[in-house]
Formats: sequence, structure tokens, C-alpha cells
Amino acid sequence: MPKIVVVDDDANIRELVSLFLKRDGHQVVEAVDGVDALDKLEAVRPDLAIIDVMMPRMDGWALCSALGGSYDFPKLMLTAKGETAHKVRGLELGADDYMVKPFDPPELIARVKALLRRFRIAASQRIEFGSVVMDMSDFRITADGEAITLPPREFELLFKLASYPGKTFAREELIEQLWGVNYEGDERTVDVHIKRLRDRFPEESCGFRIATVRGLGYRLEILK
Repeated sequence: MPKIVVVDDDANIRELVSLFLKRDGHQVVEAVDGVDALDKLEAVRPDLAIIDVMMPRMDGWALCSALGGSYDFPKLMLTAKGETAHKVRGLELGADDYMVKPFDPPELIARVKALLRRFRIAASQRIEFGSVVMDMSDFRITADGEAITLPPREFELLFKLASYPGKTFAREELIEQLWGVNYEGDERTVDVHIKRLRDRFPEESCGFRIATVRGLGYRLEILK
């Protein structure tokens, strides 16, 4: 039974979200703000966190930042603000998905299921998507059963995107995670590598595409 932490200072929102999560078979731990959440995380190792942005004492941005690399689980942000800048900030702080209030509870449950599924995929060294199979342990990649050789950075970029299908990655986030925080090059480096991957893997034959999310970054989409 997946454990989910719901962090929101609005008791009505916590009750609503908790109700739907429990109906779907999840175990729920509630927290009233970021400080309360950090205290409870000492004893509870959740599989996912649903975090409101606007809260007293410690808001969602600060909580997401505080979690940093210490807690390795997906984070879904809830906020009443839908501006692109807020989405970008959430992505840069490590959020995995973003919903704007008011939201439809069944959609929230669907997003939770998708995030849990993506995270299980990401925890593996071997992933399959479309007609492609990648193995991070030996940097091996095949498409339609044929071996392909990729430069290390292109391999890492494709593996990162494919590990979280449907998740949007900001360019800044990809630069930091793959090139390092001290990288002094241009963000267009990501664009160049994405173009090369698109050229190597035509969506018609490979069963996936790397979509551009205007103003945000990129995400890998599995084609049906």
C-alpha cells in the first residue's frame, strides 16, 4: 500500500484529497505545512508527496527545496496559481508534476498513479519504451532489436527523459543534473542534443517522441 504525504494548511483540501486517496487504496499521512511535513518525514518514508504551495511557516517552494536530495520520492505541487513562471520554479526545485486549484479529484488520483508508475520505472537500470530498450549498467541501447551506439551525454539525456515518461524537465534542470552545476555553457546545448536524438529516433518507427513544452522544457511521450 503506497504511503502518501498530503501537505496543505487547508483542512478541507487535506480531507478531500485524503478521502479519494484512501478510496484508491493508499495510506495517507497529513501535514499542515512544510515544518510539520519535515517532522513527520523523520518517521515516515513516503512513496509520494502532494504539496500545496501557499502555506504558513514553510511554504511548498521551501519544502521542496529542503527535501532536495535527502528524500527520493516524486512530488506533486498544488497551487491556486497557474502562471508558467510558477511551473518553471516548481520544476527547478524538483517537483515532478503540477496541478492548479480547483482540481478534479479523479484527475489528481490519475496523476498520482502515473507518478508512482514513473518512479518505479526510474528506479530501474533497464527501461523499455516504444521499440527502444536501454540498460544504464552497460550503456547498451537497442531499437527494434538492433544495437545503437550513442555518445554518453545523449544516452544519459534520453535515459533521463524516458525514465519519467510524461514528465516535463526544464532546461536548467537537465543542465544541472547531466552537465553539472558548474557547467558554463549555454542552455542551447540541451536543444542541440534533443535535436540529435530526434534525428536518430524518428517517432514513426520508434514509438515515442520528445515534445517541446513551450516556455518550460522537454518531455518524452510514449505513442500508442
